Amino acid sequence: MSHPPLILDATGVNAVLQEAFPEVTPDTLAQVMEAEPGRVRIRRPYGPGLLRPGGIISGPTLMTIADTAAYALVLAHIGDRKMAVTSSLVMTFLRGAAVGDIWAEAQLLRLGRRNAVCDVRLWTETPDRIAAQATVTYSLP
Repeated sequence: MSHPPLILDATGVNAVLQEAFPEVTPDTLAQVMEAEPGRVRIRRPYGPGLLRPGGIISGPTLMTIADTAAYALVLAHIGDRKMAVTSSLVMTFLRGAAVGDIWAEAQLLRLGRRNAVCDVRLWTETPDRIAAQATVTYSLP
């Protein structure tokens, strides 16, 4: 499957995210670690406040990271157009996410004129122990 070319690389997407969310400190903002056509990989450093009772990463935290990964993927392909907005996020929790940095890999399923659909997989241990999966749709400006 061929993918459209990147408009922004990882550094460019990180700059747009920091500009879009200036109140978020760099130690709590997810960073794009890799970007290539059709795919981005992000990392959100572990920090206090991410856990739920039972000592695992909370569901709302994982949903936030899934949405951030999809947004980063969309920005990488459409450029600095911050008004792309989430129109759907369907999340499936597969296992408890152990304490640690949260990783997400987003893959572009479809990029049209009006929307983009992304598959996002999240983990804290290793990529073969996926904790959650999301399908995220963004409406494009």
